Amino acid sequence: MQISTVSINLLLLVIVLSLLGPAIEAQQPTYLYHSCPNTTTFTVNSTYQANRNTVLTSLSSNSTRGDGFYNTTAGRSPDMVYGLFLCRGDLSTSFCQACVTFATTDISQLCPNQTTAVVWYDQCLLRYSNRNIFSVVAEEPAVRLRNTQNANGTEIPFDQLVAATVVMNMNDITTQTENKPAGSKKFATRETKLSSFQTLYTLAQCTPDLSGSACSRCLQGALESLPTGWQGGRVLSPSCNVRYEIYPFYNLTAVSPQPPPAPEEEKQNKSNRIPVLVASLSAIFGLAVVFISGFFIWRRRNRRDKENSQEVQLLDLVNEHSRETFNGESGERSREFPSIQLDILHAATNHFSDENKLGQGGFGPVYKGTLADGKEIAVKRLSETSSQGLVEFKNEIMLIAKLQHRNLVRLLGCCLEKNEKLLVYEFMPNKSLDVFLFDSKLAAQLDWQKRFNIIKGIARGILYLHEDSRLKIIHRDLKASNVLLDYEMNPKISDFGMARIFEDKNEANTNRVVGTYGYMAPEYAMEGLFSIKSDVFSFGVLLLEIISGKKEQWFSSFRAW
Repeated sequence: MQISTVSINLLLLVIVLSLLGPAIEAQQPTYLYHSCPNTTTFTVNSTYQANRNTVLTSLSSNSTRGDGFYNTTAGRSPDMVYGLFLCRGDLSTSFCQACVTFATTDISQLCPNQTTAVVWYDQCLLRYSNRNIFSVVAEEPAVRLRNTQNANGTEIPFDQLVAATVVMNMNDITTQTENKPAGSKKFATRETKLSSFQTLYTLAQCTPDLSGSACSRCLQGALESLPTGWQGGRVLSPSCNVRYEIYPFYNLTAVSPQPPPAPEEEKQNKSNRIPVLVASLSAIFGLAVVFISGFFIWRRRNRRDKENSQEVQLLDLVNEHSRETFNGESGERSREFPSIQLDILHAATNHFSDENKLGQGGFGPVYKGTLADGKEIAVKRLSETSSQGLVEFKNEIMLIAKLQHRNLVRLLGCCLEKNEKLLVYEFMPNKSLDVFLFDSKLAAQLDWQKRFNIIKGIARGILYLHEDSRLKIIHRDLKASNVLLDYEMNPKISDFGMARIFEDKNEANTNRVVGTYGYMAPEYAMEGLFSIKSDVFSFGVLLLEIISGKKEQWFSSFRAW
């Protein structure tokens, strides 16, 4: 009877761990870069689009494969689509599945009508094309990324060691290829001691469909363009990638060789060991249940305390700004920053119904609302799962509440009730600039005079942020989707969640690069260095988009960095 009870306990433990495993491992992948040149495109509802959707669906449904790689095709020439994904070699099946599932959705939004596209994440890459990409080396487009810390402090020839270690990884992959069947995983890592307290970690990987010689050729090309002089760097290409850091960035246990099986011991005292084993497993299960229960209770209390603390901080922040008044450049009278009741916003947005939803951002969803007096508003609702959104929420209150300019979107108030965190803005009926620029029909409404007026308005808004406001502010995410248009097509810069205040400094450095690749200045994207010049660079990209009607990806294909 005791053994039966323990067996049930063990079964429950297996079930609990199997349920917790995917939940613990599942997470949103880290986006790195994407490329989808506008040289060839397809039309909406075309055969090619249907084939692309079929390929993406197939890639997503095959993302649980143990080898972390899959390629497939759909359709016939000239509408045939080739697609593949590659997960980092140390990842578990659940991590790989999460990354590929996210990528299949993301690539459709990043590259809505391009016939060729590739997107890189820290955990995987996914690509499709109208040309055969299987067993073919593709070294372009190549993306170079680097750690912002330089390697001058090391007492060894760091760059030479990195190159030598990557070459050893290449040799490891070649050896694997010789001893394994075609299509096997081509992935190698290596740890090299730099000193008693520092280790160099390197990784090299190719798509398994390449031959050994093709993989070596791809990795050699990546090695030649690998950033040097830094404590970390990587090169991403469609067929291979290499990376080095002075911290472990891959799962060491997953790539460590398994120890050889121990020789079989003599079977003795078997009948005596079974009760001991059963009792031990039962005790382990009991401890595991206590630990897991305690952990979830602690986490729930900690989250509640943290939320309460955040609520107090936010309320203090709102009250502080409610007591202040600010004068705008346009000469409007001073105004207070009001707090708006939740029931008013529920009524205005029809209880945040899907019919009133305007869009979705990293902060959370945005809804259209109509107040009792007929005034239209836009309500930004912080997602409960967005930790970064809380930072952006505070940033918006601190910055926009202190700014008034005709080319900056107006923050009308906020709401902090019942765990809701809401920001209320003036409503922009013509949505954002990208809606008009990149739609062939709507773009016809933007004659040259309107485009020129939009350019001037954006420039006035940037000048106000950099020079004329009492705070020098760097926006850091200036792009077409963050420029809203009012009834008369006047532009208003929005989304200050990533903005930074400058006091006496002319530039700053950050380890957390935020914003949108393609609009980023090179020194910011690669080294984390930003200043007012960063916004000017983004404005230059935006200027090209307004004049040409082309998306920023089209211009990025000509960049040398």
